[in-house]
Amino acid sequence: MALKKRLDFKEYTQGIFDGNKIILSKAITLLESSKKEDRDISLALLKFAFPKTGKSFRIGITGVPGSGKSTFIELLGQKYISLGKKVAVLTIDPSSGLAKGSILADKTRMEELSKERDAFIRPSPAGMTLGGLHRCTRQAMLLCEAAGFDIILIETVGVGQSETVIKKLADAVLLLMVTGTGDELQFIKKGIIEIADIIVVNKADEENVQSAEMVSKEIQANISYQESDLWKVPVLTSSSLNIKSFDKILSIIKLYETTLSNDNLIHKRRTENNIYWLHELSKQYVIEDFYNSPKIISLITNLEESLSNDSIIPEEAADQLLKIFKPIE
Repeated sequence: MALKKRLDFKEYTQGIFDGNKIILSKAITLLESSKKEDRDISLALLKFAFPKTGKSFRIGITGVPGSGKSTFIELLGQKYISLGKKVAVLTIDPSSGLAKGSILADKTRMEELSKERDAFIRPSPAGMTLGGLHRCTRQAMLLCEAAGFDIILIETVGVGQSETVIKKLADAVLLLMVTGTGDELQFIKKGIIEIADIIVVNKADEENVQSAEMVSKEIQANISYQESDLWKVPVLTSSSLNIKSFDKILSIIKLYETTLSNDNLIHKRRTENNIYWLHELSKQYVIEDFYNSPKIISLITNLEESLSNDSIIPEEAADQLLKIFKPIE
């Protein structure tokens, strides 16, 4: 079995429940494998860990390029640790569309946080997955919860029309913005602004203080349509040079958590999200089985050659692959 090449099942589960960060990282690597045998073992591991999940608060953090997400997360994580919380950080690095690789440098950008005993940082490549997350970010989050982490911080690749999947994972979504990009109000038109529970104008320091305050007021005025009886999306400012600004952010996050808990909305949201992941994971497994099928592997090479000499069209080739994969009954 694939698991025997790494650790046995008992070593994995015991290590995770003991909060062993090395074993936790190895378990997440196992989750990220696309091999069928590893998927079966991962499923058993998740089922075993599931009773110990669900007790953390999940915070998704996304932002425009250059908004300082890594520094923001490091300072936020350190604040939580100073309050006696255990913090897990799951970061997603963009993958090259050509080379397919990722730098995975987030851990080095959070040098101080990575030294903390009660912190765990795990970078993963986005791969070809859309939505700003790794295809196994949710499973990694569940293992971190089973390991006893109180706060899960999930950093997405960035922002854009399609990168709203974080709402299907996090209890609270923080959107980071900065001044001087020309995109401050433009992002109000995009899907990402509609899923934000808290908006933070970052880098509000030195000569940017006044402009950050002005932008935050403009954003607040333009998102009035998002107001509800339950929650009015706040727009805050923060600065890595002013650590006290994070006290306000933590208090707002706590207020939002309390608001959700009082109305039992965390459970309702997580239930809805589980239904979403049922369908997404089904699609993912079908695609993986498709491309790992020996029949498909054999035929696809021939079809690619046929496409190269124009003896077949892509639609016909795809139809042949589908019929081989699952013949029409």
